[in-house]
Amino acid sequence: MKPIQTVGVIGLGALGVLYADQFTRALGKDRVLVLADHDRTERYRREGIWYNGNLCDFQYADAAQVTEPVDLLLFAVKFGGLDAAVETCRHLVGPDTLVLSVLNGFASEEVLGRAYGAEKVIWCVAQKMSAKKEGNRAFCDPTGELAVGLPAGADRAPLERLTAFFDAIGFAYSLPADIRTHMWSKLLCNTGCNQAALVFQCGYGGLQVPGRARDTMTGAMAEVVAVAAAEGVALSQADIDSWVAIIDSFPPDGEPSMRQDGKARRPSEVELFAGTIRRLGARHGVPTPVNDWLYEQIKAMEAAY
Repeated sequence: MKPIQTVGVIGLGALGVLYADQFTRALGKDRVLVLADHDRTERYRREGIWYNGNLCDFQYADAAQVTEPVDLLLFAVKFGGLDAAVETCRHLVGPDTLVLSVLNGFASEEVLGRAYGAEKVIWCVAQKMSAKKEGNRAFCDPTGELAVGLPAGADRAPLERLTAFFDAIGFAYSLPADIRTHMWSKLLCNTGCNQAALVFQCGYGGLQVPGRARDTMTGAMAEVVAVAAAEGVALSQADIDSWVAIIDSFPPDGEPSMRQDGKARRPSEVELFAGTIRRLGARHGVPTPVNDWLYEQIKAMEAAY
């Protein structure tokens, strides 16, 4: 297998900055491209990007001007920008390119697989980090890990190539026994944590104490367990307890991404969370009253922006 030597990162939200920084430190600036269109690239160069208080020394690249495919292409855009990012980077995906998405939910793997070929896409969950971005300044502590895997029956060689690269550069990752179940488990976390923080306008601290925000968070999670069961995915109260323990370990002043979207008056990822659970719940006849309420509240908030 050809070793991974070059990386492209598209999307400079908090996670994009985190991984661009980690890859740049491990590989050197000349082997990591921070990709965007011309205008955004010029803005990055002009204004700079800061990570945990330090100015980043990234190689910003106008994607249209890059001629050679990269070995690893990581998508860290918002879901609403994924289709545009796919087209921006289409010429950067070659025969040996692996593709990773750190987007929430599990829809992005399907989008990327249709665009580039499912055999190139490693399924991925970004987890156990507390990350936020304000303007051009990103903060992350702890930095967490990527859980990676492939669906049952897939050729394991691309995953082995990726993990060999991660091992070589000391990059934190885990290999869940069943990546599909694990992605559902992370959806459980996001559906509860992200949406409750947005609606109740709080950070992790507001979810860590008894009250309506925490009850809403765990109630939304319980509905994910029920819908997952109808989809043939075995989640349980243990998954809820595990994610709540992780959330309880985060800095109280930290904020999940949807709370950051709300403060910036940006459209949220509600369709990936409550939207997904409501649609699947309706298909299977599983009631989802907590997610119905969250969906309605979030849509009303966004309509008022």
